[in-house]
Amino acid sequence: MPTKRPILLVEDNPDDEALALRAFAKAEIDHPVVVARDGQEALDYLFATGAHSTRNPARTPAVILLDLKLPRLDGREVLRRIRADEHTRHVPVVVLSTSRRPEDIHEAHALGANSYVRKPVDFERFLAALGQLAQYWLNINETAD
Repeated sequence: MPTKRPILLVEDNPDDEALALRAFAKAEIDHPVVVARDGQEALDYLFATGAHSTRNPARTPAVILLDLKLPRLDGREVLRRIRADEHTRHVPVVVLSTSRRPEDIHEAHALGANSYVRKPVDFERFLAALGQLAQYWLNINETAD
């Protein structure tokens, strides 16, 4: 039986990372989760460079959960590069952000985000939102690969 494709969680906030991992466990998501804590680390993982040079780049994540405000390389630039590459352009990308700014939402969609979800401030709502996102993108949505 083939191994399930991972979720790539691109998140620099340790508290949000811990909550996301807890939400996936609570929702019984059995896909592995790879965490990148900045934009450059996310690209290294996706394109099998740097610390991830031994990874098979053809094995793309099932979904990428991408924060916009990241160190080293922001989420917008990560999204641009994902969509510019033929191997990653069709990987679902969900932007997770605290921003309510209409220009951030518009820009994320213009850059090719499949979805934009504002991170709920409330702990239980955050857990529920991430569990629902994972269920949708991993179990309900049909992909082209």
